[in-house]
Amino acid sequence: MNLQKQFILTIALLLLLFPTYAQRWNVNYDEAAVGPYSLPSLLRTHGGTTVNNVEDWEIFRKPEILASCTHHLYGRVPGELDTMFVTVKEKKGTALNGKAKRKQVTLTLVKGKKELSADLLIYLPVGKKKSAIFLGYNFWGNHTITDDPNVIIPTSWMPINKDLHILTNRADEQSRGSMKRRWPLEQIIGAGYGVVTLYRGDIDPDRDDFSDGIHPLFYSKGQERPCNDEWGTIAAWSWGLSRVMDYLETEAEIDNQKVILVGHSRLGKVTLWTAATDQRFAAAISNNSGAMGSTLSRRNFGETVEVINTAFPHWFCGNFKKYSNREDMLPVDQHMVLSLIAPRPLYIASATEDLWADPKGEFLSAKEASVVYNLYGIQGLSAASMPQPDTPLIDIVSYHIRTGKHDIIAYDWEQYIKFAKQNNIQTSKNNFINNKENNDKD
Repeated sequence: MNLQKQFILTIALLLLLFPTYAQRWNVNYDEAAVGPYSLPSLLRTHGGTTVNNVEDWEIFRKPEILASCTHHLYGRVPGELDTMFVTVKEKKGTALNGKAKRKQVTLTLVKGKKELSADLLIYLPVGKKKSAIFLGYNFWGNHTITDDPNVIIPTSWMPINKDLHILTNRADEQSRGSMKRRWPLEQIIGAGYGVVTLYRGDIDPDRDDFSDGIHPLFYSKGQERPCNDEWGTIAAWSWGLSRVMDYLETEAEIDNQKVILVGHSRLGKVTLWTAATDQRFAAAISNNSGAMGSTLSRRNFGETVEVINTAFPHWFCGNFKKYSNREDMLPVDQHMVLSLIAPRPLYIASATEDLWADPKGEFLSAKEASVVYNLYGIQGLSAASMPQPDTPLIDIVSYHIRTGKHDIIAYDWEQYIKFAKQNNIQTSKNNFINNKENNDKD
């Protein structure tokens, strides 16, 4: 069955199952109803000058796009920390039947008399001096990504989730390992990569209440919410990953030149903005990030700006609210966020049943961003049209659409590992240690 037929069948099924939901949000799942749209130019400056080389891109156009995305979408970070200190809770834990080393660290972020703590879970392959790693948030706590009984359960606020036995806004032992399908540690460690993750709620609790999380550390006297041009939750999470990177630059066993960002769904949106704003990350992987992630807002397919501003009003800055049902008035679109990652490797992934995230729009956005990669002498996304399901296009700009639903699973990770290796983001040969040296250190 070709991709077009699969899309038609999936759309029909969704409309049968969820007519009320679609009507509530005025959501379109009909490709014929997308209509014409015009994207803001990547290579034309505000003054009307066409950019045709890397120097002009980096000096003139790239800063313009970054400033516009910050002001209209994500919001600015209102200040800097006074300090951050590290507490090592576990240094040399053995995991995965001796294949990995486990480390658990708490970062304490300090601003004036206020502070916030975030717990990192680190798994590194045994036998390497420095490891390339995948870094990303998890949705429900570090303990959910593995059955490992030694992983600390977070004490941060969590949304109620009866399936995970989160009944009082706090996690407990019953949710341990519940999300391990999304973090196939043996597969990742076996490929020679480490994993660093933290619970999203340690930085911001993901609710429309800015009374906790990182935001209050930066409030001026009497302030209770961010100003309209200040950061929402997505930007706060991105900022948090940059603070993790500050720590990773001091971690002797991690190659800080080979830190790959990875995120699923809303956390995929975070991955893209983090890579756009922090050049230290080696690559970015966005899995099913959809609207205000990798897909084009102007396409009017699936989740819309109005839906995000209504259902998740805290995700983006106050300035973004005026663009509900006015996507054509946005001075930017998401291909411009992707362009800020160039020339570093970028992977966009979709799923056939995830029409809410607009797979075609995700593909087209990566295709549009490729013109900036071209400035660097990089081909970008080479395909003229979407590939068939489960036929990944792996290059510097990569894409796949996986058969199945909105999720991140072992198949996706298989492609991400191939992508990392193909782009030489892997542990170098001189960072392996011999068995004698390894035994001596243990």
